[in-house]
Amino acid sequence: MAVSSMTGFARAAGSGGSWRWTFELKTVNAKGLDIRLRMPAPFDQAEGEARTRLAKALARGTCFATLSPRREAATATARIDTAALEAIAVAARAAAAKAGLAPPTMDGLLALRGVVDAADAEDDEAAVSAACAGALASLDEAIGSLTAARRQEGRALASVLIGMLQAIAKTVEAADANPARRPQAVRERLAQSVETLMASSRGFDENRLHQEAILLAAKADIREELDRLKTHVAAARALIEDGGAIGRRLDFLSQELAREASTLSAKANDVSLTAQGLELRAQIEQFREQVQNVE
Repeated sequence: MAVSSMTGFARAAGSGGSWRWTFELKTVNAKGLDIRLRMPAPFDQAEGEARTRLAKALARGTCFATLSPRREAATATARIDTAALEAIAVAARAAAAKAGLAPPTMDGLLALRGVVDAADAEDDEAAVSAACAGALASLDEAIGSLTAARRQEGRALASVLIGMLQAIAKTVEAADANPARRPQAVRERLAQSVETLMASSRGFDENRLHQEAILLAAKADIREELDRLKTHVAAARALIEDGGAIGRRLDFLSQELAREASTLSAKANDVSLTAQGLELRAQIEQFREQVQNVE
């Protein structure tokens, strides 16, 4: 499976009956999945199905899904109020005869307010259902385009992440091979620390000296941190190669990497090791920032 980015945009248009519409999808980064769907009437009856399809296609991110429908000019229907027409006609003829005027014409009577009621024809249930089905088909088309766009960006993102992991692994190997970690160097620093301890103590306490030596030796050993860093780097690389919805797991691994790098920096008792620890922390922070874009 391919790695997908959480950011993307897609649009699909369609028509059916007296309707035309456009479905737009826009996704941005988020920790979970948040679908913000807008479907005006009468298409709102398909909102549940649309939400289900979006949730099936997306695993993470905020999705803004908007249907913009437009109705074509529909044939108007007219209804004549015959009772009102007859009453007005009788009154108009009587008034015309009394005034010696010509009787009213039919077109004049029909132009009077309240005689004719004109309204746009409404879609029947079958027409609305067909339009909703067409809108859902456009949604599927937009989802396909969005998925392709997110995967295309995901491929580039995966390449960047692999490069960052390689840089992290290189720094870990450099720390592992640092001359300051050689037994002779550790013994020399330990001997220097013991000498300082003895010089600052008026009374020689062999038990305390033994305890301090053990603590200093334990602090100088960063073997476990280096091993865990290597393990986490390998796990992150495997996740990226497998692909899929790996964003949350990569984020967890980036936190573990940061924790081990911080411990290594704290335990380092040599300037060069401290510098490598700080470099690791900076590299891991950059890696974690990029991971926030992964679905």
